[in-house]
Amino acid sequence: MIGGGQLARMTHQAAIALGQSLRVLASGRDDPAALVCSDVVLGEPDDPAALVEFVRGCDAVTYDHENVPAARLAALASRAGVPLRPSPEALVHAQDKLVMRERLSALGVPCPPFAAVSCAADVRRFAAEHGWPVMLKARRGGYDGRGVWQLTDAEHAAVVLGSISGMELLVERRVAMRRELAALVARSPFGQGAAWPVVQTVQDNGICVQVIAPAPDLAGGRAEAAQRLALRLAVELDVVGLLAVELFEVAEGGGAPDGLLVNELAMRPHNSGHWTIEGARTSQFEQHLRAVLDYPLGDTTPTAPVTVMANVLGADPLPVMGVDERLHHLFARYSDAKAHLYGKAERPGRKIGHVTVLGTELDRTRGRAVLAAQWLSTARWADGWEA
Repeated sequence: MIGGGQLARMTHQAAIALGQSLRVLASGRDDPAALVCSDVVLGEPDDPAALVEFVRGCDAVTYDHENVPAARLAALASRAGVPLRPSPEALVHAQDKLVMRERLSALGVPCPPFAAVSCAADVRRFAAEHGWPVMLKARRGGYDGRGVWQLTDAEHAAVVLGSISGMELLVERRVAMRRELAALVARSPFGQGAAWPVVQTVQDNGICVQVIAPAPDLAGGRAEAAQRLALRLAVELDVVGLLAVELFEVAEGGGAPDGLLVNELAMRPHNSGHWTIEGARTSQFEQHLRAVLDYPLGDTTPTAPVTVMANVLGADPLPVMGVDERLHHLFARYSDAKAHLYGKAERPGRKIGHVTVLGTELDRTRGRAVLAAQWLSTARWADGWEA
């Protein structure tokens, strides 16, 4: 797996149960996966020599992030003799938002109106047709709210564009959405597909803070439409492994026949699927390995009526109480909470772990997950939750 972050760390845990050995290409020995994997190659994903050394002796190669230059992957695929899953041709749709938007539009998949832009005048022309505010996005590399700007008017656009010169950009119409959803599927080289229940993702300042599985009050027809769409995209884009399709749910007449617009794609384990470790019979990490290795895919049935995953973010200010002591208190209060910590140094806003709670009733399950995550983040119990 190219990348040594928390996704590789949790994939390594799944590989152990399958009798597999995961090698990771990590930037440093203190990367989350490098702390637990025995087979670590140090190097950067844009270093061709490091990539060639890394794949030597591997049976298959996959990724825990998309930040591998497409040209490097294409060269690697042509000379390494090792399958890259997903292929560089598929992965580009998760790397470049403009390429993704153009391909999905050609397939007739509903997306927000968009255009490539290079200057404030381009943004003004787009807004003249679609109205303010608009969303400006970096074509590559943005995540957790980074690389996204909401522009309110022409003056604001000029200021923002002037501060980010040299970056490839696109602009989109701001969507009046009800909420954000995610459809997670897997596809094997054999062509087998599998889908988990559609989930609701809750964002705060562009960062996913909660995932609710299944998405509450989502009509069965709309949930099925989201799963069908994700499976169709996996086939159309020839994805091998996981595909996470981030969606906007919009009101009737919002430009989408099924009330769904595609926002982003990811071709790897995804934050919206962390709940599957405890909440589904096959986790996203095991399923990704099954798909990459062309094993038959696993059962995606939920293990509880409701599962809520809450991300643990570094607090500001950082708590004086250490993580181990916070875990001690958490487990004493909520013996059913499942904590996953990533071995990362704490800093404000950084994802350092997540907590999962299973239950039968949404409000109580969600309250316990949110309270547990806030405690691990701040060492303070929140007020206002009946948990």
